[in-house]
Amino acid sequence: MKKSPIAFICSGIIISLGILPSLAQAKQPVSDTQVAAMVEALRLAAPKTKKRNDGYYSDWQVKPETIKGWTKTCLKKELTPTQFENDPKIARQVISCITNRELNKQFTATKNNENSAVRGVACWWMTGNYTGCNQGFTADYVQKVVRFYKQEISKPTTTTSPPQKHIN
Repeated sequence: MKKSPIAFICSGIIISLGILPSLAQAKQPVSDTQVAAMVEALRLAAPKTKKRNDGYYSDWQVKPETIKGWTKTCLKKELTPTQFENDPKIARQVISCITNRELNKQFTATKNNENSAVRGVACWWMTGNYTGCNQGFTADYVQKVVRFYKQEISKPTTTTSPPQKHIN
């Protein structure tokens, strides 16, 4: 049976219309606002050990071996833990880079479920796994991150505009 060219074109259009929305949804990146809220939530929830030299670095309490890999990935050069610790701007840049990567992975894995994605990243941040933070210290930590994330994401975005001149 031979199909007419019109039927063939119509079939292609119908198939494309069915596939395109799902591709757009799957590839939708997280916003800068979501990344910033997650970065700040991770910072605020970081365990406070009250020890000066506890083996963790920056406000995010990152392990030294993790810093080397993350800075190489995000900055294309390896920083020492001390360099990372002493430059909060660079630390935030690296944390934002990694958080962006992980949030995007989790948004895809959870079919864009924001709460589940945030929970997954918080669990991964603490344990290296996206799941399994349902009890004890890790569950408390994940809940704290989720709470801080919701606070941060609900803050109004501020844009600074130049001061207005008043003409009398």
